[in-house]
Amino acid sequence: MPNPANYDEKVNHILDTLKSSEDILLQQLNFLDFSEGDAAALVDLGGEIYPYRQRLLDMLSQHLKNTNQLTRSLTAAEYEELHEYNRIYFSLLTSGVYDKNYIHNRLNLAIKKQGLGLSHEHYLNTCRKYLSEIKSIIWEISEHDFSNFTLYFDALLKLIFFDIGVVLSAYSYNEKFKLEEAKKIQEELEKEFLFQKTHDDLTGLPNRSLLKDRTKQAIYSADRRATTVAILHLGLDHFKQINDGVGYNTGDEILKNIAERLHQSVHEADTVSYYGGDEFVLILKDFEKTENIINVCERISGVIAEPYLANNIELHLSCSIGIALYPQDSSSDDELFTFADLALNRAKQLGRSNFQFYSAKMNDITKDRVEISNDLHKAIVAEELSVHYQPKADLQTGKVIGLEALLRWAHPHRGMVSPAYFIPIAEESGLIEKLGNWVIKQVCRDIVAWKQDEIIVPCIAINVSPRQLQNPFFTTKLLNILREMQIGHDMISLEVTESVLMDHRTPVGNMLKGFKEHGITLALDDFGTGYSALSYLKHFPFDYVKIDQSFIRDITENSGDASISKAVIAMAHSLGIKVIAEGVETEAQCAFLSLNMCDQIQGYFLSRPMPADKTKEFLQNDICLENHLLRMEKPQRSLLLVDDEPNILASVKRLLRRDGYQIFTANSGQDGLRLLSENKVDVIVSDQRMPEMTGVEFLRNAKKLYPDTIRIVLSGYTELQSITDAINEGAIYKFLTKPWEDEQLKEQIAEAFHHKEMADENRRLNMQIQTANQELATTNRHLADVLKQKQLQIKRDETSLGIVREVLQYIPVPLIGIDDDDMVAFINQAAEILLQKSTPMLGENIQLLSRELSHSLQAREAGQDFQIAIENTYYIANWKVMGERSQSRGKLITLRLDN
Repeated sequence: MPNPANYDEKVNHILDTLKSSEDILLQQLNFLDFSEGDAAALVDLGGEIYPYRQRLLDMLSQHLKNTNQLTRSLTAAEYEELHEYNRIYFSLLTSGVYDKNYIHNRLNLAIKKQGLGLSHEHYLNTCRKYLSEIKSIIWEISEHDFSNFTLYFDALLKLIFFDIGVVLSAYSYNEKFKLEEAKKIQEELEKEFLFQKTHDDLTGLPNRSLLKDRTKQAIYSADRRATTVAILHLGLDHFKQINDGVGYNTGDEILKNIAERLHQSVHEADTVSYYGGDEFVLILKDFEKTENIINVCERISGVIAEPYLANNIELHLSCSIGIALYPQDSSSDDELFTFADLALNRAKQLGRSNFQFYSAKMNDITKDRVEISNDLHKAIVAEELSVHYQPKADLQTGKVIGLEALLRWAHPHRGMVSPAYFIPIAEESGLIEKLGNWVIKQVCRDIVAWKQDEIIVPCIAINVSPRQLQNPFFTTKLLNILREMQIGHDMISLEVTESVLMDHRTPVGNMLKGFKEHGITLALDDFGTGYSALSYLKHFPFDYVKIDQSFIRDITENSGDASISKAVIAMAHSLGIKVIAEGVETEAQCAFLSLNMCDQIQGYFLSRPMPADKTKEFLQNDICLENHLLRMEKPQRSLLLVDDEPNILASVKRLLRRDGYQIFTANSGQDGLRLLSENKVDVIVSDQRMPEMTGVEFLRNAKKLYPDTIRIVLSGYTELQSITDAINEGAIYKFLTKPWEDEQLKEQIAEAFHHKEMADENRRLNMQIQTANQELATTNRHLADVLKQKQLQIKRDETSLGIVREVLQYIPVPLIGIDDDDMVAFINQAAEILLQKSTPMLGENIQLLSRELSHSLQAREAGQDFQIAIENTYYIANWKVMGERSQSRGKLITLRLDN
């Protein structure tokens, strides 16, 4: 039952709404001339009709069941409830007490009946039915006395008319209330519909439709106030990794979090909208200075960079922002959006996690990229493309052991177009797969041509784009090309970049494993330029790692680049992976890499990329690196003399000319550092007192960049503290004074070379050990791969064998399998049923079942039927040799009863 307090509250609300009260409603009885005599008559009537009460209630109950004026179906309990309401309602008519409580009860009962679905028509019909029935009862109890009848019936009729007025007021209020509620709901629905129409469901931010309207409003406001509007197109960097890594539901929660952060980062008058995917667009109003826009962008970048917690995992994001300004860039809202998008693309091209203002040059770049894309389609057909090859040399043997295929484009009007420019455009336009396939076929054609000229062709590396690796049919296409052109899988290797591993880890990983299974070598290109991770080397089957040329360019001068390169080499070797350094342009770079155990080099120092005909000549000439650049080769001893006095340099050089040293001279510390970057030097002898850079400062730099050199100060100027500090920190090996004694100086320099040679010998021995360890690690990795493949093959064979066994079990032909020693290895259900008591056990010799069968297997040819007897039952037997199409061995015997 509902709470009575709720009904009382509704009654009070009805009275308040009608601006009435129980007292005011009671006054309406006076209009009906309802007197105390009428009240007394009704009390008297109540006593007279008491014997007829059940008859009246049954009549009302039947009327309730027969009515069709309900707004809904009622349960049995609700019928009982209504029946009780009617009893109370009509009993109160003859109570004789018609006060505030009477009014309150009447309204209360009306509300209850409405709650159960009774309409006002049903209430009126019930009153009519009651009056019709009680009219005859009153006539009967009045003993057909018209005056008595009139006394009772008039009093009752006045009160019922009064009740009808009160109850209809309640019904009227309820209908009005329903209409008001319906109107409120409609208004809320319209408001919700309008919101959904103009806002994004996920983030609750304005969508593109409302964004466009807000932009027009912002422009109108800027025109009136002579201010600037900034359109910020924001893209989340690498957001796809979030969706792929933690799921789209978590990704959606992060987007909602970002929406809230952005909303709190700008003014209330500004607009933050969700543009779809991983992009948002912001409208910043009424700016006067560009510096203020920069501050907002920096604040937004900081807010986006704050960590996100998802499933107890801390995630980090960055964003790129493109900015277009009104009225500086355009007066058209559509153009502003376009320009902001162009600026966003520029920010992404510059490495992401930055913001860029639109410039007219960006539009020119976009148009140029469209032209390049169109011309690329024509270039393949017009034979404007070609493949150039750059050699790779081994630092142990000095021989050329590989080539890298590089795509070149000779545009008819632009000339040679840089691959760094047109390859990204090909990636974006989807043309890269077509270009990639063309390169593979052209490389294969060149290999065939060189082989026909009896040239020994080394393995050729082909760069593979992320788009190609995302194509599940790429492996099949590649293998088909190699098969059609009769190119061995060991003749090519594939180079992939780190980015494709980061974005498509699982499918690409499976594809790379497939390449390895077919004997194709793999290299990880540009290692260190992206999001380098040890897991790439650990989990993917790479044979080589290529150190990017950005680390090689200053490797002899920049200690950071040198340390990174050494670390990559050591890390790769520990995993059994060889290292290739690309972009090697000087002998000093080559010598450094050789000294630090790099395996191969590639770059202008060895050769520039060459077309196919020049590559053919290069391979025919059998060009090698010089011996002094190879690992573990003993180079010529070299000496660097540094002094700002030319006569001193000449004197020392003359003194040492017969000692077999390769001598370099420099007039300053800066000149000395330059010579060190270009040449391998064992011992340095430097003056102390020189302009711009003292000898100690020079030797400190030399120690930092070239720690293996032996460093000596030769000076007539003695500044004890700086010399002592340099010696203590290892920057100086010895300090010699001017003037010198010739023999003593020669002995000291010879001792320095002896010290250096001992260190070099230890280093060479260490390199030999490292080389052996590297080769062992490579062998172990290879064996681990082979073992893993064997285990997978065994597992597949076991699965296949299980399937075959299960199939044979359900074949209705009796089958017995025996091995080469005539031992029973298999028997199916049909054979067990046929042989019944004579069924052989697995591992038993077939002779235990039947010697005749064993003899016949030796005497009869495969496929020939023959009769045998087993336990006095005759069978027709046949057998076939197993292993013609598989690795299985033995015989398969079929049996059937001889009818």
